[in-house]
Amino acid sequence: MSGKVRVLVVGCGTMGSSHARAYHRLDGFELAGLADVAPQRRATLAAELGGPPEFDNLGEALEALKPDAVSVNTWPDTHAELTRQALRAGAHVFVEKPLAESVADAEQVVELAGKTGRKVVVGYILRHHPAWARFIEIARTLGKPLVMRMNLNQQSAGPQWLAHKRLMDSLSPIVDCGVHYVDVMCQMTRSRPVRVQAIGARLSDELKPGMYNYGQLQVVFADGSVGWYEAGWGPMMSETAYFVKDVIGPGGSVSIVKAGGDSSDIDGHTQTGSICIHHGELGQAGRWVRQDELIDTSDEPDHQQLCQREQEFFLRAIGEDLDLSEHLADAVNSLRIVLAADESVRAGRAVEL
Repeated sequence: MSGKVRVLVVGCGTMGSSHARAYHRLDGFELAGLADVAPQRRATLAAELGGPPEFDNLGEALEALKPDAVSVNTWPDTHAELTRQALRAGAHVFVEKPLAESVADAEQVVELAGKTGRKVVVGYILRHHPAWARFIEIARTLGKPLVMRMNLNQQSAGPQWLAHKRLMDSLSPIVDCGVHYVDVMCQMTRSRPVRVQAIGARLSDELKPGMYNYGQLQVVFADGSVGWYEAGWGPMMSETAYFVKDVIGPGGSVSIVKAGGDSSDIDGHTQTGSICIHHGELGQAGRWVRQDELIDTSDEPDHQQLCQREQEFFLRAIGEDLDLSEHLADAVNSLRIVLAADESVRAGRAVEL
């Protein structure tokens, strides 16, 4: 593709605004327009970014702009349909996670991307974080099987709690956030997931019937590795031990040491202070042969810089015709695991994959 990639941003909330700022700043993109059902929200962002055209919905914007690419940053229950709509219009798509509400819908999106020859990049922001990439790399050196322990509990109130309740109109926390961390586990093991078991608890009467705002999943892989992930949202959540990122193998362990902040801070969801490597080898005296290593990761990208890295990858995918088949297979696979966890919570039994 010659010239700049004209991109339309759909959804001007937290993630949509961050991605719109990235498109505005990157030389390879031209911010062609903004679409959002909330006029004031999109107008505020448009004023910040030089006044691109504004639209109420994707269909109207596609007809008027005929963009090269569409950035989908809406509520999760709309991701698959809006992505299909953009692909049918001939646009490449960046879509926030999760790709869809069901595995079948996700597979349909992947199939359509293949048929149209358009690129689809899913917003797995941790894949573009240098400290998280190092975390995964080190975990792969610990031997097999791996024991992977991760969580992200979020204490929320006011507008944040309202946003969480809206998210839970379609997905539980272990599904919406879980795809990130299950994707990390899959990268660490590169093994087939075989079984998922999960539990959940409904801690608020403000949720829609049948929804739960705390969940915990356990996944077993074919190589014997096991993973645990926990997520809870709401004003009742504890700030103690809300950020656990820890992997153990026969050779030792590696952990992300939190930099600080609180669980409602979006920068804190990806932020690391250091990586601690523990070597498990013992000498003849029964003492550790090597001391723990601490890798300083405090000089790391913030949330906005990570969004820019994501969009640089999207630009490369389009401009260099990158093969995204593995990227999309991973997106479907992580979704399959967290949806199986949701099924396990509701059915009260383990789910075979």
